[in-house]
Amino acid sequence: MPTYNNERTLKRVIDGVLKITEDLIIVNDGSTDATSEILKNYPQVEQILVQKNKGKGNALRLGFKKAEELGYDFAITIDSDGQHFPEDILVFVDKLESEENKNLLLIGARNMNQESVPGGSNFGNKFSNFWYRVETGIKLTDTQSGFRLYPLKTLNKIKFYTNKFEFEIENIVKASWHGVIVKNVPIKVLYDETERVSHFRPFKDFARISLLNTWLVLVAFFYIKPRDLIRKTRKKGLRRFIKEDLLASNDSPLKKSQAIALGTFLGLTPLWGFHGILTLTLAHVLKLNKAISFAFSNISIPPITPFIILLSLEIGALILGDENSFTILEIKEGFKFKQSLVTYIVGSFGLAIIGGLIFGLVSYLLLSLKSRKKTA
Repeated sequence: MPTYNNERTLKRVIDGVLKITEDLIIVNDGSTDATSEILKNYPQVEQILVQKNKGKGNALRLGFKKAEELGYDFAITIDSDGQHFPEDILVFVDKLESEENKNLLLIGARNMNQESVPGGSNFGNKFSNFWYRVETGIKLTDTQSGFRLYPLKTLNKIKFYTNKFEFEIENIVKASWHGVIVKNVPIKVLYDETERVSHFRPFKDFARISLLNTWLVLVAFFYIKPRDLIRKTRKKGLRRFIKEDLLASNDSPLKKSQAIALGTFLGLTPLWGFHGILTLTLAHVLKLNKAISFAFSNISIPPITPFIILLSLEIGALILGDENSFTILEIKEGFKFKQSLVTYIVGSFGLAIIGGLIFGLVSYLLLSLKSRKKTA
C-alpha cells in the first residue's frame, strides 16, 4: 500500500486490509501530514519510509522488491485514498487460483459509468485503454486502476524508467511484452470527494503519460511487433507458416493475395529499416493479414539484397532513359552509388510495383485454385 498524505482515509483502509490478511507492506512516500503518527499504531505491519516524496511508481517498486525479499511470489497493490474496497482482495486471490497459467497480472476493473466517478477519470481511463491496446494488442476495460495483482519474480526482472503515476502504465505494457498475461477482474469503487485526496497533477502528469505512450508506441511498432512476428514465424517454421497462416487463414484468396502484394511491394522499396513497421501499419489500416504481409515484406533479405539493388538500377535506367546509369553489366567497372541514387530510387519503386503485382496475381491464381480443389 503506497501512501502519501492520505490521513483521512489511511486508517480505514489499513483496518480493512488487516481483516483480510496480515501480510501488508506500507510504503510511506514522504508524507507530511499525520500519516507517520497513524502508522505508529501498526507496529505489526511491514513499513518502508521514504524521507522525501518521490512518486507512486518509486513507492511501488520499493514495495515489490521488499515483498520478493520476504519470499512472496505475488503482490496485490491497493490505494490508500479509500476508493477501493479491501474485501475485493479475495476477488484477485480467487481469480489467481482459478487460472492455470500463474504468470498473470490482474487489474481491477471499476464501473466507470456510475455517477460518483469524475468525468476526468473516465476520460483518462478511456485514453489509457486505447493506447494500451495500440501498444500491446490487448483490449482491457480499465488500465488505470491501482488495485492490482502483480507476479513479482517476472516484474522485478524488468527494467523500468518511470517513478510517478505513469509507472502503472509502463509496468503493464512491459509485462505484456515479456509474456505476462494481463487481465481485468471486476471490483467495486467509491469516489467520496469529501475525504478523498488526489495527488494527480493534470498538466504535468498527463504530459508525462503522453510522452511515455509516445515512446511505448514507437518501441512497440519498431521492435516488439516485428520481433513477435519473427519469433512466431521461426517457431512455426516456413512449411507450418504457409500451411497455417497462409493456406488455413479464413481470409479469401483475394484478401491473402492483397496481403502478399502489400508485403512484397513494401519489401522492395528503398525504405530500408522501415519495411516492417510500414507493413504492419498499412496491413492494420487496410485490414489485411499482418502475419502474411510482414512475412513477404522480408523479401529483401541479405542474400537477395544485391540482386534487388541491381535490378532497381536497371529498371531505373530504363524508366529515366539514362544511358550513363550503371547497369548490371557495368558494375564490375566501378560503382558510384551517389551518382546513381536517383536512378536507384526510381527503379526500386518500379521494381516494387512490378514485384507486388506479380506476387499478388500469381498468389491469387494459386490460392484460388487451391480453394476450388478444397471445395470440390
